[in-house]
Order: sequence, then C-alpha cells, then structure tokens
Amino acid sequence: MSKALLIVESPTKAKTLGKYLGKDYQVMASVGHVKDLPNNKLGIDIERQFAPDYHVIRGKKKVLEELGAAAERADAIFLGPDPDREGEAIAWHIAEEISSGHKPVYRVLFYELTQKAIREALASPKQLNPSLYDAQQARRILDRLVGYKISPILWQKVKRGLSAGRVQSVALRIICDREAEIRRFESKEYWTIDAMLMTEKAPDEQAPPAPFKAALHRARGRTPDVTSEAEAVRLVEALKGLSFEVRKVDRKRRRRNPAPPFITSTLQQDAARKLRFSAKQTMSVAQRLYEGIELGEEGASGLITYMRTDSTRLSPDAVKEVREYIQDHFGKEYVPEKPASYKSREGAQDAHEAIRPTDVRRTPEQMAAYLGSEQLKLYTLIWRRFVASQMSAAILAQTTVDIAAGDFVLRVTGSVTEFAGFTTLYVESQEEDENGSSHQASLPELQAGQCLLLKEVLPKQHFTQPPPRFSEASLIRELEEKGIGRPSTYATILSTIVERDYVRVDKQRLHPTELGWIINDLLVRSFPTIVDVDFTARMEKSLDEIESGKVPSLQLLEDFYRQFDGSVQSAETGMLNLKTLGVPTDLHCPKCDRILHIRTSRNGAYLSCSGYPECSFSSNYERDEKGGIHLAGDQLSDESCDKCGRPMVQKKGRYGTFLACSGYPVCKNTKTPGSGLPCPREGCDGELVPRSGRGGRRFYGCNRYPECKTVLWGQPVKKACPACGAPVLLEKQSKKGPTKWVCVNPACGYQLVGEAETETGANQGAG
Repeated sequence: MSKALLIVESPTKAKTLGKYLGKDYQVMASVGHVKDLPNNKLGIDIERQFAPDYHVIRGKKKVLEELGAAAERADAIFLGPDPDREGEAIAWHIAEEISSGHKPVYRVLFYELTQKAIREALASPKQLNPSLYDAQQARRILDRLVGYKISPILWQKVKRGLSAGRVQSVALRIICDREAEIRRFESKEYWTIDAMLMTEKAPDEQAPPAPFKAALHRARGRTPDVTSEAEAVRLVEALKGLSFEVRKVDRKRRRRNPAPPFITSTLQQDAARKLRFSAKQTMSVAQRLYEGIELGEEGASGLITYMRTDSTRLSPDAVKEVREYIQDHFGKEYVPEKPASYKSREGAQDAHEAIRPTDVRRTPEQMAAYLGSEQLKLYTLIWRRFVASQMSAAILAQTTVDIAAGDFVLRVTGSVTEFAGFTTLYVESQEEDENGSSHQASLPELQAGQCLLLKEVLPKQHFTQPPPRFSEASLIRELEEKGIGRPSTYATILSTIVERDYVRVDKQRLHPTELGWIINDLLVRSFPTIVDVDFTARMEKSLDEIESGKVPSLQLLEDFYRQFDGSVQSAETGMLNLKTLGVPTDLHCPKCDRILHIRTSRNGAYLSCSGYPECSFSSNYERDEKGGIHLAGDQLSDESCDKCGRPMVQKKGRYGTFLACSGYPVCKNTKTPGSGLPCPREGCDGELVPRSGRGGRRFYGCNRYPECKTVLWGQPVKKACPACGAPVLLEKQSKKGPTKWVCVNPACGYQLVGEAETETGANQGAG
C-alpha cells in the first residue's frame, strides 16, 4: 500500500510528526536547505535579469536521492518546512529536485506541532506560494551582491578574510554611532535636594512616625536647576529654616494592563534581560520546544507555536482555553470581561500567531521532568507571558503629595497595589541603564493643611550620563523599531557581527572593536547608501511588498543595482587603503617626528610612521574612553614636558614607573613621578621616589637622577627636622628597641625616639 510522503526540514520535527501520523505517511527530513548559490563565485547573472545559479549543497545529493526515491513510491507529496520565506524556499527547491510532474505536490503549514493542528494542516493543503519564495530569493540575491562585491574590496584595502553584509553592516553602524555619541558626551554636574519629613506623633502612638522622602519640585516658581555644590548648600540652608505644610493630595486609581504575548523580537529581548540568553541561544532553544519534546509515554510533542513571528494574534481556541485556565486556577476576578486583543505593528505577517504554549494545561511545573534547564526557563517565560496577557489589569492606587515650604514646593509620589491582576504571574522586564530606576515611596496618610516636621535635608550630587551602550535586547528593539531585519534574522545579525570580531560583548553590552570601527568608517565613506538605516528599512519594506505580490522582484533588484554598482566602482579606486597609506592620527613618530598612520595587516591594526620605508617605526595602539589614540602600554599623563611642551607618557622601566616625553627621540626628557616628599638636597626641586637595588633592597632616590644623585637608605617621612630644617626625617625601625626618626643631614645628628606625628612615604603614595 502506497503512502503519502511528508518532507520537513528538521529530523526532530519529522520524528514528532511521525508519531502523530502513523503508517499513512512517510515523514522525512531534508536537514535544512538543499540548494543555494555557489560558494566560490557570485552565482548571479546580472545581464540575464539577475538569474541565480543554484547548486545542490555539498552533502545534500544523497538526501535528495533518498527523497526522490520515496517520492516515486508515494501517491502524493506534502512539503512541510517552516511557515515563512525561508521555509517556502526550501519547499520550492525540494519540489524542483524531486517532482516529476505526475504526482500531486502540496504545501502544508504547521504553526504548531499538536495532533489537532497537524491534522488540520494536512486536511487543507496549499500550493507553493511564488510571491513568498520570490521574496526570499530577492533577499538572497541582494545579500549576495553586497557580500561578493564589497568583501573583495575590503580584502584589498584592509586584510583578507573580511566580509560585509547588507543588514549586518547597518547594525554595526548603529552600534558605532552610539559609541561615538558616548565618546562625544560631556558629563555635567547637577544636584538634587530631598527632605526627610515626618508627621507629628499622635498621643496614642508608641513609636515615632516613619520618615519619608520628598524631592524639591519647584523653587521660587521655577523648576530647580542646581549645578553646583554652592547652590545646593544655599538651598539646603534656606529649607532648614522653614515650616512644611501639605498643600495638595492627589489620589488616583490607575490601571496597568498586561503586555501582549511574545513575538520573536520581544521574546529575544525578555530572554536576554531575565535569563541572560543571547538571541541565538533563545532561538535555538525555542526551535527545540517548537519541533517537539519527548514527554514520556505520550511521546514527542511540540510545546510552543512557531517562534518566528511578528504577529500578536491568538487563535480563538487558545484564548478560550487560557481564560478557562485562569478562572480555574486564579479566580473569576482575574478573567477580564472581554478577551484581550493586541494590535500588531504595521506590516506584521498576521497568518502567524504570537508565540504561546500549544497547551496551556502543560504548566512549567508539569514539564520540568522532561525539559533541560534552558528549555524549562524559556518555556516558563513563554507560558507565563501568554497566560498573563489574558488576565485582568492590575489596579494601583497612586498618591501625589505637594508640600509647601516658603517659596518652595516639594513633591512625593507613592502607590499601593489594590489588585495585583496579571502581575501575580508576570511582569515585563525593563532595560537597565546606568542611571538606575526610580522607586516610589511608601507614604503615611496625609491631608491638605497638615503640618510636617523636617528631620533633615539631603543634597546629592549627580552627573549626567551618556546614552547606554546597546545590549542584545535593546539592539533588537532598535532594529525592529527602525524596520531593519525581520524576526528570522535578528539572531543571525547579532551572532555574525560578533563572530566577525566587529563587535565584542562585555558585561552584556555591545562594544565595537577596533576592526569594527575601521570597517564601519570605510563603509560609511564609500557605501553611504548601503549602511543607511532609512534606505535599508525601505528595502525591507520592498521585500514585504514582493511577498504580498505588490511589487515585482526584478524592479527592486534593478533599482538597487543601478546605484550600488556605481558605488562599487568608486570604492575600488577611491576607498582608503589601510595596507599602504593608512589613516592619519594626531600622534608623531617617536623616531623622526612625522605623523603616525593607522595601517592594517593580517594581524590587525597598528600604528606606522608615515615616512615608511625611510622610517620603519611601528607600534600597537590603544584608545582611551574618548577614542583618543596612544601607543600600546603607554598611558598619557596629565603632565607636559618641561622642555618641549609635548604630553608626557607613563612608561614602565627597570626601576618602576617613569614619565617620558612623547616626542622621543627628538626630545629625550624623562621624569619619575614623585611621592610628595621633597628631595633634601639644597637647591634641588625634585621629589623622592622608591627604587630597588641589587637583591631587591629598597631605597629612595631623587626623581631628578642623574642630575641629582641623592640616595636614602630608609623610609623617609614628611616632617621637617626641628634642629636644621631639613625637609624630611628617616624612619629607623629596630626589632627590639623603639622606632627612631633621624635627620637626613649627617652633620645635624638630630634624632627622635618614640611615636611621631608624621606622614610616611607610603601614606604619600610613594610605596
């Protein structure tokens, strides 16, 4: 008896489907794409309307032979890769390779892998959607054109092995632009003034009332702008002498509604913030939950709906099921009168549902026995968010109190949760920043006209903060808001720029590497349109219009290439060559005083003299927090050379840290940082510094060496000799006897036995 053949892309998905379908279907996996553009050439015939030259992927020939043989035995072929552009392209390529035209070929879309959903999908199969795979092909061609046309230019101008990506390069630019904004930022001082207040103690109260904090809100009719300590002190003194009275109490009830169920981007953002998952990790774990988990005797079952979606829509059956669950487990008051519905963003693919559990009755507690640690964490997040999205709003009682004190008004806001609603189960996380988060106060019962007692006034100094660096979560939000990329691409965008070493991750924040800075700068100069955020967003919108059948793909490709080809030709001759010329810096060569340039080699970027080959000086370099460049291992000091005026550079030598002129060898001035202890030699303005002699024996010498050869064996202390006026004494410690302090002048002979109120070299930073 012949069977129907069902082909999906994943072996795990095939196993789950096979359990439900039994002997009527043979379920096989293609293991992803079977055809793609070649690796060793462009693979696009631009003259023939951008015709792609698809090849069977290495290792997939045997897979296609097995699928073809199974197709010959089957009476019908069902193609069930994932329900998106990429899945449609996989299905299309499989059909091209195995279909002989005499067997019916159907497309089936599995949005969740449950028995009911699988049977419904197979009962209403569809035809392949040309608009959908045409949009995927157009994206693939665009990406190939950008990668294969720009990458060789980067190999020629920077170093081999580099690559550029159409969307990834825009993400890199967004990160670099934020870093540049941080470097330009100039922090400004400001002060806040808070008053700790309390109500008068009632006769029947045992303990004094708890104080609460109110912030200065208005000062003499204006919003206070306190930018110095002196201003803050004046305000503090003015407030101390005033009486405080409640002017107005404003009480409001506020509803807090739940967040919508997850879409791809919000799942990645919340998993990053709550679970510290990378976007790639989140999608990998979600894929496993979607494709099927072994549930003991029940066998493999998909636990969540398809995880690549930008729609917040929920099926009526899912809403009905979760409302019943909420009523049974939380109570009737937690079920809103009408089911909550959420508006998807413009352009969302509404054929997909939001990400939700396939069966709300499969609670995280019940699934814990079958899931790994990461799987359970992500499933719990998805389950809680979905259930909370259909729960009642939280009700907050919010009180805002204005307090009058002379010409000043202070304000405090507090809130109390009257009904927890959905917050019983889930609260959406917020992006953390360096400024922290505000907390609302717990307030006593206050009435207008009530007098308050001042406990203390608290001035606090602050400094304005630069915008925070992107985390994976906030970058995904930025990409989504600007229309860059799609649900299926966010994880790939992030992993690619990190793997290429264009971006590094430090404490969950994204920093451009030096290579990332260089590549971004070159692309912005030579391909401003390609890395333009608005242009890329318009391209994404055009791809959506191809998918919906509104725009032919050829029109998009022709319009794009007409402008792009000109930029490529200009870059081939005009892009700055970092292998030869390099980027000029503000630093001078320490050998010949010419300008140093940033150049690149296979080992990375480095500084090289612009006079090469006459001058062969080169050095690694580092950037400070403002992006300034200095030689690696050398840190610019605050001091200037007293001979030529150039900045002094901190170096490490045989006898410890010293300062050297950055103009070396033109200027060979050096100086050892002092300890604050003056050299006792008459007429010398040097300072004593610690040194090590042979065998590691410690001594102190003048930082003006070799001009001044003063040497002290012992610990100098900052106390003048009362006998001869020498600026320091030497501390002499004995194992048995008391400590002595003697004059550094041998001719003086002064000594002090016992305790002395002195400051040692160690206390002065000399140690």
